[in-house]
Amino acid sequence: MTPLTNAPVSPDRLLEHAVFIGADAPREQAVRLWTRAPLGRSRSDIASATLAATAHGVYEARIDGTPVSDEVLAPGWTSYEWRLPVQTHDVTELLRRGGHGDVRIELLLGNGWYRGDLGFAEADANYGDRIAVAAELTVTFADGELRRIPTSTEWSAESSEITRNSLYNGQTIDARLRAGDAQRLDVVPVEVDRGTLVAQSSPPVTRHEVLRPERIWLSPSGRTLVDFGQNLVGWVRCTVQGPAGTRITLRHAEVLEHGELGTRPLRAAQATDEFVLSGEVDAFEPTFTFHGFRYVEVDGWPGEVTADDLEAVVVHSDMRRTGRFRCSHPLVNQLVHNSVWGQKGNFLSVPTDCPQRDERLGWTGDIAAYAASASFQFDTSGFLDSWLRDLRAELENSPGGVVPVVVPDVLKYAHFPEGFPFAQPHATAIWGDAAVWVPQALWQAYGDRGLLAAHYPAMVLHLESVERVLSPTGLWDQGFQFGDWLDPDAPPENPAAAKADPGVVATACLYRSAAFAGEAAEILGRTADAERWASLAQRTRAAFKEHYVDGGRIRSDCATVYALAICFDLVDGESRDAAGRRLAELVRERDYRVTTGFAGTPFVTWALSQTGHADDAYRLLLEEQCPSWLYPVTMGATTVWERWDSMLPDGTINPGEMTSFNHYALGAVVDWIYQVVGGIRPAEPGYGRVRIQPVPGPGIDWAETSYETFTGTVSVGWRRSAEGVELRVELPDGLPAEVVLPDGRIEQVIGGAHEFTSD
Repeated sequence: MTPLTNAPVSPDRLLEHAVFIGADAPREQAVRLWTRAPLGRSRSDIASATLAATAHGVYEARIDGTPVSDEVLAPGWTSYEWRLPVQTHDVTELLRRGGHGDVRIELLLGNGWYRGDLGFAEADANYGDRIAVAAELTVTFADGELRRIPTSTEWSAESSEITRNSLYNGQTIDARLRAGDAQRLDVVPVEVDRGTLVAQSSPPVTRHEVLRPERIWLSPSGRTLVDFGQNLVGWVRCTVQGPAGTRITLRHAEVLEHGELGTRPLRAAQATDEFVLSGEVDAFEPTFTFHGFRYVEVDGWPGEVTADDLEAVVVHSDMRRTGRFRCSHPLVNQLVHNSVWGQKGNFLSVPTDCPQRDERLGWTGDIAAYAASASFQFDTSGFLDSWLRDLRAELENSPGGVVPVVVPDVLKYAHFPEGFPFAQPHATAIWGDAAVWVPQALWQAYGDRGLLAAHYPAMVLHLESVERVLSPTGLWDQGFQFGDWLDPDAPPENPAAAKADPGVVATACLYRSAAFAGEAAEILGRTADAERWASLAQRTRAAFKEHYVDGGRIRSDCATVYALAICFDLVDGESRDAAGRRLAELVRERDYRVTTGFAGTPFVTWALSQTGHADDAYRLLLEEQCPSWLYPVTMGATTVWERWDSMLPDGTINPGEMTSFNHYALGAVVDWIYQVVGGIRPAEPGYGRVRIQPVPGPGIDWAETSYETFTGTVSVGWRRSAEGVELRVELPDGLPAEVVLPDGRIEQVIGGAHEFTSD
């Protein structure tokens, strides 16, 4: 038994008395660490009880056999070198229900992200070779007496039924090992820097929807395939009985290719779970892994698999849904659906690029492009705040002083070959600009000065890293750039080979970042900084116009450069009008097919509608031929694809080495859908005032949009009628709104329901 610790609680110290402990066990084995200790008094005398815990790895905590919360994959993924979140759970009622006797605490410990062989191209990146967990149960009795049960080397350790656990490769659960004959293991203390411990601020990862199979059939090769109808992130759980030792194998994939499971896009990730039966009725749920999948291949099932045997559990960070949209065009509705599900699947502890292959990293460029869209669909304040704190920690401790391309930056531990593109840090546009653009999105969505102040230092460091590499001309045209990544005209094997000049893209991005940093500094009362960044912005704008703008043309003369110049206010007056006309010409010349990549896609429809070409923006949105936003929808997509043609029209997977069917970045057009088609825009940061300004266009006859502000729900609906456009607005009490009607009239209203008719 573990002795009790009765030292007083120190509210400023996390896990003050707990020792980080692990066990000597095979690397793939999940271990169970446990203790049984007396409380010394009746449980009916308990006034309150909390369990605090964290790990290098992932853990699940139980008291008297009951999980302490519905959280999974705790403590999640952060920049462990500087920030290790501690979860604190109220376990008062759980302890009281236990009646009398000793309390048993169990901590199941697995590899998680800490020892996950993360990355791609055989990076096999890890934070360390030993995982560990720490926990502390604090019980307060009605008379004020305290009891503590912390982890220590006096705890016991044993093997578990989880004989293999890997985020990329999957999990093996052997139900035969549940019979109580686990192998005893040696408990070892593990040194962990306690200065890294922080209270958890990001929402926990939890289970959400549960989906049943929509179809079960045999593939041409005779494999049993299961379709859950939705590309999701999570796992499959089941209850099954069969002969002891029977091994059931579940292989996961997002798509089918010519009737078989399409596993090539997974690259080295096995994405395979194995369940070994005990002979009794066994329940399996592989909670130390996750997969991105719609389809599952089942092998070894005793008898015939039915729709009642399996269920897919959707897992992601627990965020409140805030934005909704639907309209008369079913394919657009599906596109919005795909964006929402793409965010759910990739907002799992960190904002990842994809959830299925051997990568699943927090690529900064993806969230830079998508943050505004994400913050309309869900409340991202806690989630992205936590991630940005990791970004700042990585930046402040980076030897090169630049924003890494992924946060948390596990790639610094990668075993890449010499000369690999990510082996050395570089200041990069869009990816590095996440240090500015993500806080900008949060500022617009929530108007929180505290968040802005917390993330302002990273803006400064990023801009200073860019200043160091500018050309004498003031252009950002030096060094490595991703550019307009995944331009649909780039060859599959070279996604950086875009039409847009990377220097044009980077210099435009620098202007946007410097301009907002100046605005942020002004808001925060940093007058000298505001002048500094405003001056950098002015110099950058002047250099852009001098070297890249020639009459009505911008260097490289493609949609992306015009979209950036217009949306970032790099051109004005007649130059802006000319840029808008040229952009519309380019869009028409390509028959409304998308021609932009990561850089231009979030802005191209905005640039069209802002320069009087809303009809062209609608036609671009509604195009169904590849490349387009709706082409994947016509191909049955239920999430946004990484490539415009991740699946070719003949049902063959794109031959490119990186092909994902759940990548949210190119879905950033939904920000325009919500604000321009739907018509809900913040008139000031945080929606303290709103602007209702739907811009109807060809192909959509009605639209309904809602957004949950801090004061209540804003709803907007419009539809065409014989009288014109009928608009209905519903506002929370006291919320002021400026209503801009399609005919140009402006109405000022406050709270309540309002109806208008416009020509």
